[in-house]
Amino acid sequence: MGTKALSGRENWQEAGGGKADAAEKKFYEIMTSAFKGTEFRIRSKPREFKHIYEKISLTPQVIEAIYNPVGETWTHGITPDYAIDNVETNKTLYIEVKRQDGWVENKPRKAGRGNAHERSCKYFTPGLLKTLRSKGGLGDDVIPFWIVLQGDIARDPKRVREIYCWFEGIEDHFFLWSDGADNKAVVKHFNEKLKKLLL
Repeated sequence: MGTKALSGRENWQEAGGGKADAAEKKFYEIMTSAFKGTEFRIRSKPREFKHIYEKISLTPQVIEAIYNPVGETWTHGITPDYAIDNVETNKTLYIEVKRQDGWVENKPRKAGRGNAHERSCKYFTPGLLKTLRSKGGLGDDVIPFWIVLQGDIARDPKRVREIYCWFEGIEDHFFLWSDGADNKAVVKHFNEKLKKLLL
């Protein structure tokens, strides 16, 4: 990819990043308001997984085969967008809010480019499922996260089909927030489908 193309891509990412930040902030404000006077609280950027990869033990054979800098330290982990805690049961559900454009009426098919929804798939991996379940106190049979997708992606005919395929059988753990002006819908989804996991 040439310099000119890369320059355009950076501008697209900056614009998308600003919209994503606004979506995350709105979600936080809505849930903070909904949780007033309850046993639930929402935390922004929970730090409990900030170092999880640093602690992964590798076999001597793997260590020998990779670059293994001696004396170097670094921070290596994940930071979900939010955590919803029940302060009475000490159970926690982790949240990713992804905002992405999509292919909808009056937009070209290429408007659906982007991989924000794909980046959330790391939460399906066996190691992260085990880690989030353990820290969240949710048990071995509970999906320990909730993905909230906002923007045109929530109406994109291609992306919505991908999402329903990936979440088959656990549809409660994603929410297509297609109408960002509807503040009640996201709270209703939590109350009806996920709140019980934290009780």
